[in-house]
Amino acid sequence: MKKIISIILTSYLLLLSSTTSLAAMPQPDIDCDLFNDQSIAVEVFGENKGKIYITNEDIYLMAQVVHGESRGEPYEGKVAVASVILNRVKNPSFPKSVSGVIKQPYAFSCVKNGVINLTPDKDSYNAVIDALNGIDPTNKAVFFYNPKIATCGWMKNIDKSNKKVIGNHVFFVVK
Repeated sequence: MKKIISIILTSYLLLLSSTTSLAAMPQPDIDCDLFNDQSIAVEVFGENKGKIYITNEDIYLMAQVVHGESRGEPYEGKVAVASVILNRVKNPSFPKSVSGVIKQPYAFSCVKNGVINLTPDKDSYNAVIDALNGIDPTNKAVFFYNPKIATCGWMKNIDKSNKKVIGNHVFFVVK
């Protein structure tokens, strides 16, 4: 399955790199252009008859969140943030789209009123691609926080399972 996803994503990125860029989106400093004037969706998961389609806009949004939530964290932490987004999309307790998960009120500290004013870097894009390829260092976590700076009492006090510390973040699921 991972090999098929990798082939699909590689083909997707090659297709995107050969098209015209959207002028409105900031262009990342990476080897390929992930954005164009076509809306292309790629199926990356097909679990339990459910399918998740990832568009070029989804990749950009995910990279923005990864950049906003994990600047200064190790690369594994960046992949972990991207994995949490995908794990939420697959979880019935969350919205069923990448955009829905990211723009859910109070879900991510870097999102304000559904907007992220950040330009992702190369590591953020690479972390998203790794997560889309099935790498999940969190073991299916759907929440994370930094206990040193968290202001949400719920995050600090909730009974956690499947807990994993990566960099300054704690990744977990609720018991």
